[in-house]
Amino acid sequence: MLKGISLHGLCLALLVFGSTAASAQKTSFKFDFGSGKVAKGYTGVTAKNIYSEEKGYGFDPATPVTDVNRGGKDLLKSDFVTSEKPFYFSVDVPEGNYKVTVTLGDKISKTATTVKAESRRLMLENIQTKTGEFVTKTFIVNIKDRKIDASRTVGLKPRELTKLDWDNKLTLEFGLQPALNAIEITKVEDQITVFLAGNSTVVNQNEEPWASWGQMIPRFFKPGVAIANHAESGLSLGSFIGSRRLDKILSVIKPGDYVFVEFGHNDEKEKGPNDGPYKSYSERLRVFAKEVKQKGAQLVILTPTARRSFKEGVMTNSHGDYPDAAKKVALEENVPLIDLTTQTTAMYEALGEEGSKKAFVIYPELNLNDNTHFNTYGAYQIAKIVAEGIKANKLKLADYMVEMPAFDPKKPDAFQSFNWPPSPASSMVKPDGN
Repeated sequence: MLKGISLHGLCLALLVFGSTAASAQKTSFKFDFGSGKVAKGYTGVTAKNIYSEEKGYGFDPATPVTDVNRGGKDLLKSDFVTSEKPFYFSVDVPEGNYKVTVTLGDKISKTATTVKAESRRLMLENIQTKTGEFVTKTFIVNIKDRKIDASRTVGLKPRELTKLDWDNKLTLEFGLQPALNAIEITKVEDQITVFLAGNSTVVNQNEEPWASWGQMIPRFFKPGVAIANHAESGLSLGSFIGSRRLDKILSVIKPGDYVFVEFGHNDEKEKGPNDGPYKSYSERLRVFAKEVKQKGAQLVILTPTARRSFKEGVMTNSHGDYPDAAKKVALEENVPLIDLTTQTTAMYEALGEEGSKKAFVIYPELNLNDNTHFNTYGAYQIAKIVAEGIKANKLKLADYMVEMPAFDPKKPDAFQSFNWPPSPASSMVKPDGN
């Protein structure tokens, strides 16, 4: 025993010290990229800085970059990193919302940059600079962890254990023809957080060619709103609640936040005596409404996205009474509704029986024929439908949306006009659920 300190006191002191050290994890960073001199107040990062736990930041070794140094007095813009393929840069951070500002551009060349965060969340789309032009762009990234309280954690599926969404890092992916000069990252407490609860049509799909509207919707918001996607493939309302995902949301939600909930695809498969659209499905939606309201937040109910189900050139309803049940609960609980079933049905019919295949993971050459799960083009179009639903419901969120033309699902964007740089990770394995 140390003089004057009991063993109990020493253990308590160590626990307090450990807790204090954990809570003091750094939450603000300024990185200057390239092999030239480092700008004052920034941490220099070259292509050799591979991520390590000891350092807490760096590039993914599987996605190498190249240093470029143009020289000049402006140290921040005189050098950069680039690559002909998408690359990842990660920083260790605790849970929360982070304001990320990137500086992009090159003295002697044009550049184009698409930025994704974590598991392929679209943050910036095809940001172009002319020769000698530099731009700074700011967006918000939500970082989450499994912890709910001292005794409970979210029950993750095995496939989630390796997802970038659930690790202890903020990971950014840069694609197209980027020239990355600098990144600033700062934790912020003043954002409206939009929590997404849903299934495989909402989740951040980790691998190409799969995608969902939940990972596209961040692209349509300016700073002021953070998107926290808690959806997961294969879940129903019951399994979402049962895996403590609603508890997780309720543990961090604050007054003025939102919860967007879209289920139905997997709820339809539950055949117990108390299951069905007007039984367990409706009751669980009411649980969401009650719990979210008690936290001073706003629930938004979305009917399930339609499956691609044509008969003689006309879409059929594969969801039965589930969309109607969602509408009834929204009316009873006096919460906003976005009718994705009707809107996506209209979009598929506008594209046509053959043309609508371009919105789904239907690639015969890869032996993929999925009429439920979207590719990146389809997910992007549905995110636009959700954005229009936000405007139509006059939600405060609309004040933070980027300027964009009104979107009519009966006149979707041309498939040929959509430009998505594929991420490195890909899989032919179909996500859970249908």
